[in-house]
Amino acid sequence: METAAVTITLNHFSAALVFALFASIVFGITHRETTRDMVRYGLYCFAMFLGGVLVAGWAMWLLRR
Repeated sequence: METAAVTITLNHFSAALVFALFASIVFGITHRETTRDMVRYGLYCFAMFLGGVLVAGWAMWLLRR
């Protein structure tokens, strides 16, 4: 029986997106009571994480120049 190894290579942006996705899920589940509020808060956290990543990326680009 052969087993195939799967390797996933993430760049910084995709790693930040994966982190934002899972952190948002955890925040949504642990910080709200109803399912609707969990989903809304999770989406809000994901948007804030994504916005933070983009702002930090632009700030680092400006500092590098």
